[in-house]
Amino acid sequence: MRAPRPCGVCGAAGAAKYRCPRCASAYCSVPCCRTHKERCTAEPERQREPERAAGGRPCPCPCPAGSPWSVEDILTEDDERDRVPLQKLKLLGESEELRGLLLNPHLRQLLLTVDQAEDKSSLLKKYMQEPLFVEFADCCLKIVEPPEKENILPE
Repeated sequence: MRAPRPCGVCGAAGAAKYRCPRCASAYCSVPCCRTHKERCTAEPERQREPERAAGGRPCPCPCPAGSPWSVEDILTEDDERDRVPLQKLKLLGESEELRGLLLNPHLRQLLLTVDQAEDKSSLLKKYMQEPLFVEFADCCLKIVEPPEKENILPE
């Protein structure tokens, strides 16, 4: 297990969860990313394969336009075990049950609030007390981690 890295901008110990795709400098937040962007002049640390760069998305921080990034640029080894494969994520988009739940404006507002929150973890704990949010979470989990068939009794 890799030791947490300090933020290269503010120095917060063990807080750096993200890396600059240009120079691989570690940073912990959007403000630190913006500060780093103003200072970053390094060339990319490694050359990406053309097919990976073509499939990349814009950098999550305001780095120079067109800088591709990948999941490997933002996930640490510890985060990797929690990563959901892309094919399972696509199943979420195909779920009619999930689409039905997302028609609820209250649920959509809850999800937006979580997305914009600084402290997502405590907010998620609070929202897991709301039946609608629990139903949404259960629906998502049922899709990406279906129950084991061995525990189901034969009919």
